[in-house]
Order: sequence, then C-alpha cells, then structure tokens
Amino acid sequence: MSTYSTSKSITTDPASWAPETRLVHGGTLRSQFGETSEAIFLTQGYVYDSAEQAEARFKNEDPGYQYSRFANPTVSMLEERIRLLEGPGAEAARGTATGMAAVTAAILSCLSEGDHIVSARALFGSCRYIVEDLCPRFGIQSTLVDGRDLDAWKAAVRPNTKAFFFETPANPTLELVDIAEVSKIAHAAGAKVIVDNVFATPLLQRPMQHGANIVVYSATKHIDGQGRCLGGLVLCSAEFLKDHLQDYIRQTGPSISPFNAWVMLKGLETLSVRVRAQCASAATIADALAGQARIKRVLYPLRTDHPQHDLARKQMTGGGQIVTFDLDGGKAETFRFLNALKIARISNNLGDAKSLVTHPATTTHQRLKPEARAELGIGDGTVRLSVGLEAAEDLIADLEGALTAAYA
Repeated sequence: MSTYSTSKSITTDPASWAPETRLVHGGTLRSQFGETSEAIFLTQGYVYDSAEQAEARFKNEDPGYQYSRFANPTVSMLEERIRLLEGPGAEAARGTATGMAAVTAAILSCLSEGDHIVSARALFGSCRYIVEDLCPRFGIQSTLVDGRDLDAWKAAVRPNTKAFFFETPANPTLELVDIAEVSKIAHAAGAKVIVDNVFATPLLQRPMQHGANIVVYSATKHIDGQGRCLGGLVLCSAEFLKDHLQDYIRQTGPSISPFNAWVMLKGLETLSVRVRAQCASAATIADALAGQARIKRVLYPLRTDHPQHDLARKQMTGGGQIVTFDLDGGKAETFRFLNALKIARISNNLGDAKSLVTHPATTTHQRLKPEARAELGIGDGTVRLSVGLEAAEDLIADLEGALTAAYA
C-alpha cells in the first residue's frame, strides 16, 4: 500500500495545475488516432463540407480552421499551453515566426501615425531598431528613457502616448524595470505596457501579475532551449487580440510554422527542469566569477551586490541563467578570453542547453554608437554568459582557464 498522500485534489481544470503539469499537458488536442505526442499538422489549408460552411468560417460564424497563416491545430496547442503557463491576465496567445516578429507585432499592431511610444533604453539591438528607427518611419514618435528612473517615465509621457515597452531583465546588463510602478504610470496616461520577458521566462516572472498588458517572448531561447528552431509568442487580453493583434497577424503573415510550433511544444515539456537547473548553476558561477582578480564586475539579479537586488527579489522568483561580467581589459584581452574557452561556445544566442558566450559590443549591440553602449554599461570587456546544462564545476574550470590564458 502506498504511503504517499496529498491534500490537493486533482481537477480537470488546467488553470489549477502546477506550472510543471501545465507545461506537459496544457492545451493538448488529440486527433481520432489518440496519439501520445502532439501531432504536427503540416498543412497549408483546410477543406470545408460545403460552400456554405466556407462562407460561415470566413464570417467567423462557424468555428474551425481556414488557413495556416491564420491558425493551425499544432500552433493552437502551443498558444494555449503558453497562455496557461502565463496565468491570470493572459486571455489569448499568438505564435509568430521569430521573437522579433512577436515584438514588432505587439508594438505596430496597436500604434498608428501620430501615436507615441516610450521605451527603456536598455534593449536588445533589434528592439531598439524597432523603437528608434522603424516606428518613426510610420509617423510614430518614440522616446527612450532610463528604465530604472520612474521620474523619467513620467516626464516622457505626452498626450499621444499609447504604449510603454521594456525588457526586464534587460539584454545584456540585466538592468531591471519595476513592472508594477511603471505600469501605474502608463495606465494613468491611458497607455498599454508591453514587456519582453525572454530573460526571465514565464517560470521566473509573470509581468501581467504586476500590471503589464502584453508579454512577448522569443521562443527561440529557453522555450526551445536546444538550438533548433526560431519562434516567438505574444500574450494579451482577448480585447487586445480582437482590436489589434488578430488582424495584424492575419493580414501581414508573421506566422510560426507548424513544425516549429511542435518543436516548441516539446521544449515546453522540459522548460521547468532546464531553467531551474540553469539558474542554480548560474548563481554558483556568478559567485565564482566575483572572486576572480581579473573580473571587474559581475551582474546577476539575485546577488546582493546587484544594484537592483531588492527589485529582483520583489518581481522574480529566480535569478535566471544569464551572468554578465566585465573583464579587466579591452577588446584584445576579452577576445583572447573568449577564444580560449573549451566548453562554453561563442554565439549570439542564449537560453540553450549548451553554455554560450557573447561579446555584445561587437555582436548584439554593435549597431549602437560607442557612447550609447557606454551609457548602457556595455564596454569592450563586457561578456554575456548564457549558462547551459553542463556541470557548474566544469564551466567554472573552463572560465578560470580562459582567464589565465587571456592574461598570460
């Protein structure tokens, strides 16, 4: 007889399940064949029983699929699973071909000529391009602010401000934005809050619980987590989907492929196991790097020396798997360090099962002028480490060996 017992009653409502259970079972649709693994519906279009049914589908009077640019059963499973994981506030989700497609869709679908967007200046380079370069081409004014400064957010608001956008933690310096307080400022001005939550993942941070309206992910990162496919996700209210996002996706076509959506579904099944293991290793590695004489600065949200440690504890349940640090030296020393690594590999990606190192000044943020990079705290000695699933002790030895080689 089993001695295991639990006071929790099991229900068929996925919203009541723990995140780990939602990640495995949420949103599953089974065909008439009763498959265990979710099916891949590799189809462009769908047939109708009659011309009348086709007409009703296109008038949204009959539920069902029309065309895989609009919706697809495999993609629907991914969307519903991530929606359940995100929790309250996420009434709808839509998959996109890439993370940047998700960012672009979230921003452009709700803004028009004459509108104004306020954004934190600490952004991934492509995100800054959307805000600084692309939006103004369509007559959408933009303002960049120091995301840590609540007064700067308030001062940037104009009568035509319609959206706030930011990453937290930000790429690559792990700068944080107070989601709850910035959301209050935005909502008082009648603006929507769009948060790029890719570094934290929905396991470590739920922006909608702190007041955000829209959340975007690059599913390419932790959700796939194994370097295979590109994808993105937008989570929002049913109203935002109806008024803005659905028509944008339907008419402009940034849709994710069914195969990539299936890969992301498989990735979600192990997301919790991977992220929690990577967080534990990242914290250990951050502490080890902080003790190295050739390291000038280590940034990790849950270290007490992080300048926004208290805010990280307030809105995050874990520190994440990114560690950013500055070497004591310039580009030459940093390149020698990167080239000497044996386990961690040089790449501009992150969130992978393999540990990856990036030199932001010459890759992800190279399009920024030197003064803009300096303003963000990105120097020639800055390194972003995405901690993988290798043993922490092996990664520490690899990093220490590369430091020795860089300064030999």
